[in-house]
Amino acid sequence: MIRSARPIIGLVLLGLLAGCGGGRDKQRIQVATLAASKTTTIGVNAYLWRATLDTLSFMPIQQVDSNGGVIVTDWYANPAVPTERMKLSVAILDQDLRADAVRVSAQRQVSQAGTWIDAPVQAATAQKLEDIILSKARDLRRTAVGG
Repeated sequence: MIRSARPIIGLVLLGLLAGCGGGRDKQRIQVATLAASKTTTIGVNAYLWRATLDTLSFMPIQQVDSNGGVIVTDWYANPAVPTERMKLSVAILDQDLRADAVRVSAQRQVSQAGTWIDAPVQAATAQKLEDIILSKARDLRRTAVGG
């Protein structure tokens, strides 16, 4: 609970800075907007972190390291396809909100005769997840900076 409040506190502080009076309001807003893309009170970009947790919220989380920027899920089987399961690892690689700042790797297994066997993952799976995370992170940032 405390960790999830830290990014919010950082965003509130940025909002207060942007709202300061004076003749340099435009410059302050621009600085606050630029800083918002790097907002971090953890070891990685807070928008990417939150977006990743939101995106993977349907899966059981096995490991979380906010300073190192790593989230690893446990195996998840879609109830509609119980003979197949996935496990994801997400690494946030930068404090900036950039397309190359998030990496997803996926493992897939299928059940054959009651035993889980490693199976190939479709090539686009990791890329699609990265795109979803980046879109959510950008939306979070837009909402936070008011535009």
